[in-house]
Amino acid sequence: MQKDLVKGVVYSQFNEKTGPEAVAWDPNDVEIEVRDLVSMKSINMLAGEGGLVPESLAILPFPSKKLKGLIKALEIKDKTRRGGAIDSSLTLLFDEADDIIFYKYIDNFDKIFNQSVTTIKALYETDPSSPKIKDELLSFHQNVLDTLNDLCAAEFACNEQEAFPTTEAEVKADSMTYLFKIVVCGDPSVGKTSTVLRFTDKAFRRTYIPTVGVNISEKQVNYDKENINIEFVIWDIAGQAKFQMMRKHFYSGSDGILLLFDLTRPETFHDIKRWYSDIRTNLGTELHGLILANKNDLLDQRQVSKDQITKVAEELSLEAVETSALTGENVDAAFAKLGKLLIQQKSGTS
Repeated sequence: MQKDLVKGVVYSQFNEKTGPEAVAWDPNDVEIEVRDLVSMKSINMLAGEGGLVPESLAILPFPSKKLKGLIKALEIKDKTRRGGAIDSSLTLLFDEADDIIFYKYIDNFDKIFNQSVTTIKALYETDPSSPKIKDELLSFHQNVLDTLNDLCAAEFACNEQEAFPTTEAEVKADSMTYLFKIVVCGDPSVGKTSTVLRFTDKAFRRTYIPTVGVNISEKQVNYDKENINIEFVIWDIAGQAKFQMMRKHFYSGSDGILLLFDLTRPETFHDIKRWYSDIRTNLGTELHGLILANKNDLLDQRQVSKDQITKVAEELSLEAVETSALTGENVDAAFAKLGKLLIQQKSGTS
């Protein structure tokens, strides 16, 4: 079931004559351009580190191929090589669109990588030409797929168990319960679905329910200090032009809005005003919500300044929060802030 999530696995080494190269890969049809790119970037990750090999897994982007890689660096002992070792890497490839799954469950893959790296090192140091290295790569690939299937099954089993959940409101008779419809809008590929998945903690959902106009998710949150329960019904609205005629129906009955843009793409920031205007025109009421400046983890690619964001936020009378759907930074905090804002509006307090 999860076979499509993994685009390939590549084992690479540094060749003293030709540089970084792929030694083994699976499946056999992994493109040579992909193998070369993966080898170059993963092996060069070790350059200048003075022989220090990172212990943790790393995630590297390959934007030209719309891929990312989960990478484990290793050193193979070889007395015939300069420095007595060969820089090597083991890479698991997946689509950019599925990065939240691998980021969320990165700890689950750590053990699988370590086991395979230990086996590959032992095999290579015994016999560099051993065909068992390829066999181990196949075993690694299968272990990853099995793990993904288990994680997905557990996540969806949890969803089934929550079909008729016992809410905190039922447990605490003296608590206040609120139900809010939230619409999440913004240009395509700004991270709307990833943000919702990060908040609702359902990383695999995007694999089965692609955005076809609107995705509806729910999450119940209890704020113990305030003795308040909030049930968010979140409408993730597609940004493509072909869904323009349907949006007004999706907006209907909204309590709050989240307007997302991508900090690395200024055009998505400039469109925030258009989204605000579109929602307000169709609802005909004052809007309450937040602007989410997403992908703040991409520091070196940022193209929208804090001052620019502040100016637009003040103009629209919305608060802005910088987030990262990938790392989860400020995502829960943004929904908590939105919930508090909506409760204040509902109760007439400030």
